[in-house]
Amino acid sequence: MVTRRRTYVLAGLLVLTGCLTTVLLARVLSTIFFAITVAYVLFPVSEWLGRHGLNKRLSAAVTTGIAFVSGTFIVVPLGAVLYLRRRDLFSFFQQLPPMVTIDVGGFSYPVEIAPTLLSARRILTDFAVALAAESPVLALKAVLFTILVYAMLWQPQAPKKAVYRTVPTSYHEVVNRLHQRLRGTLYAIYVLQAATAFGTFVVAWVVFWLLGYQGAFALAVVAGILQFIPVVGPSVVVLTIAVADIINGNITGAILVTVFGLVFIGFLPDAVIRPKLARYTTGLPASLYFVGFTGGVLTLGVIGFIAGPVAIALLVELSSLLTSERQGDQQKLT
Repeated sequence: MVTRRRTYVLAGLLVLTGCLTTVLLARVLSTIFFAITVAYVLFPVSEWLGRHGLNKRLSAAVTTGIAFVSGTFIVVPLGAVLYLRRRDLFSFFQQLPPMVTIDVGGFSYPVEIAPTLLSARRILTDFAVALAAESPVLALKAVLFTILVYAMLWQPQAPKKAVYRTVPTSYHEVVNRLHQRLRGTLYAIYVLQAATAFGTFVVAWVVFWLLGYQGAFALAVVAGILQFIPVVGPSVVVLTIAVADIINGNITGAILVTVFGLVFIGFLPDAVIRPKLARYTTGLPASLYFVGFTGGVLTLGVIGFIAGPVAIALLVELSSLLTSERQGDQQKLT
């Protein structure tokens, strides 16, 4: 009786401390979560380096450097492209007429562009000011992210031992199943999406260059980054360019970029790269992935891009476990 009461008291203290910690660390919870997921995916790289002669500390440091450089290659090019091509963007927007009339089926629909441009300019200005004000905080979060990734790669068995000590032995199989599902989902989010995005960037650069668009590299970078957004993807860039060509009277260019862009940029990387790497994932359906992505982003912001699909994947795995358990019980009864 005393032992059970002591267990309940310790469990209550654990929950209370966890809630208090969550409140105190609310500003960095997204960074902690992001670091954990990145370390989860990069652990095989650290293991591979360890098998080839590096000690744990050095392999963890090298793998952390790979993570930092990879993240830099994703974020910096977009910012650099927007900054270096800002004059071209401004020139393009200035050339747009204040109003465009669309004729469909004998009816004319006037579309005002000027108010939309003013709103977009105001939003971009507010975002730039907020980003400048948050730069010290972002730098501190980057340092925290690096330290956490390194620590988890250096001592990867510590969380596993803690979980196994907390969870009864009969539930270790459940933990392992959730581990497999989590690893496959994170691999799909990071590795598979990154490989597909890089392939999209290369193909888009070639297509836009062959079609004669100025700033083909910048457009390709945006198309590659949009590959991380399910369903929508780089097709947005293609269709936006087509609309701009129509507004400027270049109907032939709009048709060419729509046909070649949707086929080679919007479809080809998904059709070629994704199936090659899909066997390493847990095969979460695209519809559920999109639900998790959208709900996660709308609820949690940027970190929801990862947290949403992960939550959906774990829910699917737990549902599968429950179904298997019930089927096993029915077989025992019969």
